[in-house]
Amino acid sequence: MEFIITQTLVGLSFGALLFLLASGLSLIFGVMKIVNIAHGSYYMLGAYIGLSVILHTHSFFLGALIGALVIGAVGFLMEHFFLRRLPLMDSQMMLTAGFSLIFRDAALMIWGGNPFGLPSPSFLKGAVHMFSLTFPIYRIFLIGMAALVAIFLWAFNERTLIGAKLRAAVDDGEMAGGVGINVPLTCGLVFAMGAFLAAFGGVMGGPVFGVYPGADFEFIPYAFVVTIVGGMGSLKGAALGSVLVGLIDTFGKALFPELSYFTLFAPMALILAFRPTGLFGTK
Repeated sequence: MEFIITQTLVGLSFGALLFLLASGLSLIFGVMKIVNIAHGSYYMLGAYIGLSVILHTHSFFLGALIGALVIGAVGFLMEHFFLRRLPLMDSQMMLTAGFSLIFRDAALMIWGGNPFGLPSPSFLKGAVHMFSLTFPIYRIFLIGMAALVAIFLWAFNERTLIGAKLRAAVDDGEMAGGVGINVPLTCGLVFAMGAFLAAFGGVMGGPVFGVYPGADFEFIPYAFVVTIVGGMGSLKGAALGSVLVGLIDTFGKALFPELSYFTLFAPMALILAFRPTGLFGTK
């Protein structure tokens, strides 16, 4: 029982990180139908920038904010000056793949090839002791932070005027433009929000998983699995998919380490075989 509870908590904390990463990817695809290969780079660069700010200011949350804002601005500029000029999805996907390689080399040139661990706030260090279980406080904080972000995104999408404009742009971009909604600006802001969430996730995950060259390519497959399983463009699907993928990956690595990729991708294949659009996707 102790093993099950511990692995479940670990899986939920990993799923929380995946939600921060995959929710932005799902938003971008839902509005713009762009398969953003560079999304993992936003995660990695956000963590690197956050680390630099933390080392200079000794403020973890300031590092998370500045790292996310900087990468959000990078995402906005990338969409405005490059992706918007390419009408074809294949061209956009190849461009984001090219950007991911540029970002990776830039990170290697600026921060070097050594792995770094982001220091967490002092009040989040240590562990919680419950009966015979010991679990890091920071992982519990990570779960709570992802829950807060999920609530914020739901409220933003369902209870605000901007969210209503966003849903209109998703449903029918031409009609939305016809009634006065600035669809290009909406798309740019959504892309920036997706980049912001990925970078924020990079800083939040830094104290647990660290940051290193190759982190972008290591985490992006998980984000795509979550997005595909949950359904492209669905925040509800991203939330449920993150929990499922986090738990499956954690238990799979603990029970069948030599089959870790099989235990991750086999359930995805089964879900898509019976529901090609994902759990909450639309046709």
